[in-house]
Amino acid sequence: MKHSFYDVKTKQKVTAEVTEFVSYGDEGRKRYAFKAKTADGRNLTAFVSEADWKKAQK
Repeated sequence: MKHSFYDVKTKQKVTAEVTEFVSYGDEGRKRYAFKAKTADGRNLTAFVSEADWKKAQK
């Protein structure tokens, strides 16, 4: 699955293949994110809604 990420180093949006689906925090205060890597190996993270995160899991 591909998703749009903001690359801080190049200061532009890039599209990359999602490698992980991660959730942070305790119950009631969870945050959901997609993780990816750039072509040169840098990490990218995009925080998404719970609905988008659950839809992508399927």
